[in-house]
Amino acid sequence: MTTIHGEVAAGFEPVHGAFAANFSQHGDIGAAVCVYQYGRPVVDLWGGVADPETGRPWTRDTLQLVYSATKGATATAAHMLAERGALDLDAPVAKYWPEFAANGKADIPVRWLLSHQAGLITLDQPVPLNEALAWHPMAAALAAQRPQWTPGTAHGYHGRTWGWLVGEVIRQVSGQTPGRFFAEEIAAPLGLDFFIGLPADQRDRVSRMVYQRPAVDLTTVPAESVPEELREQVAAWRDPKSFSNRAYAVTDPAAIDFDSPGVQAAELPASNGIGTAHGLARMYAALIGEVDGTRLVAPETLESATKEQARGKDQVMLIPSRFSTGYMLPTETNPMIGAGSFGHTGRGGSLGFADLEHGVAFGYAMNNVIGGAGDMRAASLVDAVRRSLE
Repeated sequence: MTTIHGEVAAGFEPVHGAFAANFSQHGDIGAAVCVYQYGRPVVDLWGGVADPETGRPWTRDTLQLVYSATKGATATAAHMLAERGALDLDAPVAKYWPEFAANGKADIPVRWLLSHQAGLITLDQPVPLNEALAWHPMAAALAAQRPQWTPGTAHGYHGRTWGWLVGEVIRQVSGQTPGRFFAEEIAAPLGLDFFIGLPADQRDRVSRMVYQRPAVDLTTVPAESVPEELREQVAAWRDPKSFSNRAYAVTDPAAIDFDSPGVQAAELPASNGIGTAHGLARMYAALIGEVDGTRLVAPETLESATKEQARGKDQVMLIPSRFSTGYMLPTETNPMIGAGSFGHTGRGGSLGFADLEHGVAFGYAMNNVIGGAGDMRAASLVDAVRRSLE
């Protein structure tokens, strides 16, 4: 039995139960969950093993790569610049990044980059991985790339390219790389244990990823055996030319080893944020209210940042999705707490979000990446938070 460490405030005991059940029933190996309410932590739990190869235990200070939950941190940086008047989200991207105007992109507004409407999900020619990690070659390739659909007419999850697109705007406007801006303007004032571009002296604190293949790989079974509601997605996964595959094949090689020191040290503002669940929750808490005297954006900025910009069938994920200007919004399959929630998921189950109505901010990080459908870990924790609020 996994020992659960940490603290839970009165009334939030269901979250402790759900977190323990994730280890005993749902496959967690090492993980942490944190919940803030009205600016103070009410749940801060961790347990399990950070490195199955060595047996190193997960501690309060263990750092975890959270994949696309990073996008919420990067979006926050963009909205802080907008609030300061340095960035106009409705201005053309080319105003700040002139090279971006190439190939018919002169009129694409910054807002469409953030809300996955620009059609720049992939590259005609993938960039060598070592060059992509160096930043500028990937930014140049995206500036030259033609959109895959008429921008503004559809939306599709820019899983990898989003970080370089939004990050380059942040760099052009602020004069700082997105990771440096986050470190100085967000992490430092709040004391966050969260990095976009891991410092070398933090490497030993990072958990090792574990990748678990799904019990049934739907791409290998006969098409007629695939549940009808999943057939379109599975057909896309089988097609190397589909948007679903090409969106993740923007580097050469396409596969990225996120345990690699070089990958962790680079700045990938869409996908390689490394931190604690506590750091994720604390950032979202400071978006919806004050945390130890610090609030990241004003209420009117937050209202604008979380207003729906795109909804409906996602051209990449092929399921209904909803986006504000940078954040995911609740759907039937990802309800968060309710209509007032906003945040971002990450591959394998990591999740950070806030709910303004209930004053709640949430962070969950784990090292066991479970492929396929049926992973209930984050959903069970969110459901436990919801029950604690009733």
